[in-house]
Amino acid sequence: MRITMPIFSGGNLTAGECVLLSGEIYTGRDAAHKRMTDMLENGAELPFDICGQAIYYAGPCPAPPGRVIGSIGPTTSKRMDIYSPKLIQAGLRVMIGKGKRSAAVTEAIREYSGVYFAAVGGAGALLSRCVERAELIAFEDLGPEAVYKLTVRDMPLVVAIDCKGGNIYK
Repeated sequence: MRITMPIFSGGNLTAGECVLLSGEIYTGRDAAHKRMTDMLENGAELPFDICGQAIYYAGPCPAPPGRVIGSIGPTTSKRMDIYSPKLIQAGLRVMIGKGKRSAAVTEAIREYSGVYFAAVGGAGALLSRCVERAELIAFEDLGPEAVYKLTVRDMPLVVAIDCKGGNIYK
């Protein structure tokens, strides 16, 4: 199934379904997630609007000559689990990474009609070919953990947790 961001509702997606995602998504790993949740807890405005958006748990490598971005494979999603429920509550609807999620994240996905996509680990060079544009958005001091806005076309993903709580890891 081909889908385009923003996804208005994850309600038509089922755990185990393969999709090709296109549109704008953001990157963010542990350090960026900690900063964003700290900002929310302190009443500060985030550097980009997460409402209805997707965050890909990846830290892009520098772009080789003639390429938009370097390798951009998914990182282990569980490392973001401490931060994810607060971001989901604040409007984040799509997460992309690899591996299992906690019960709290699964419940937040279900409660707020989100979706968690699994990307294939070890395929960072292949996934980078789906990126048409990359722009640094926030937290430049974090280096590869900074937040980038990516424009992707036909990024191959699997629905890992759907908005009804369906979960390929159970």
